[in-house]
Amino acid sequence: MNTERSVFYISDGTAITAEVLGHAVLSQFPVMTHSVTLPFVENVQRAQAVKAQINALYQQSGVRPLVFFSIVTPDVREIILESEGFCQDIVQALVAPLQSELGVASMPVAHRTHGLTASNLGKYDARIAAIDYTLAHDDGISLRGLEDAQVILLGVSRCGKTPTSLYLAMQFGVRAANYPFIADDMDNLKLPPALRAHQHKLFGLTIDPERLAAIRQERAENTRYASLRQCRLEVGEVEALFRTNQIRYLNSTNYSVEEIATKILDIMGLSRSMY
Repeated sequence: MNTERSVFYISDGTAITAEVLGHAVLSQFPVMTHSVTLPFVENVQRAQAVKAQINALYQQSGVRPLVFFSIVTPDVREIILESEGFCQDIVQALVAPLQSELGVASMPVAHRTHGLTASNLGKYDARIAAIDYTLAHDDGISLRGLEDAQVILLGVSRCGKTPTSLYLAMQFGVRAANYPFIADDMDNLKLPPALRAHQHKLFGLTIDPERLAAIRQERAENTRYASLRQCRLEVGEVEALFRTNQIRYLNSTNYSVEEIATKILDIMGLSRSMY
């Protein structure tokens, strides 16, 4: 019988790294979890409050909370380690072996991973520019400036184009446009000339009609737009268009946004920048 475990993700920064690594490790175990994320634990006073929160949960449940943390200040780190949690310092576990391999001592600085510094300011500006571009070219709002796009996603409404485009921009700084094919296009479906001029940037997303119908029902219940028949028609027509025009495409039904975006980067051979 699996007992639900409380999990704390703690950091002196955004806690994004702690969450990502913690989730990755815990996904290997068949346990239910309840997560608490605590960013910007930067001083002794805040650390003492976090320690008290961990200890109170332990006293209440009798089960040690799991604690994944990344804190560079020794005094603050020690307070977390003194708690009743099962504490894992996710960064220090790798720092010591790397120091030995590199022959260079680490120089811990808070906020270095996700903070805005002089060294990463250019990358940050590029990411903001990519987000602005993607928002301006969402859902076929504008077909101008497509020469600046790195990828142009195509597909029926609600197949995942917008969230994937935004994820590509926000996570990897990729300028992603997207264009929808709607019901009115189906009688004479073809690529608009503005898209045909950028054939090498086009990438299609498709989806199982049953899944598409379920998604659309949540938005427009009992409408023609959400009917299984209409979904089958649109998906079939758009997939035929992809094949006819030799557009690479992916069925998004069983993939998360993160997986879809990563597959697109791999298939299209696009560079990925982490921020």
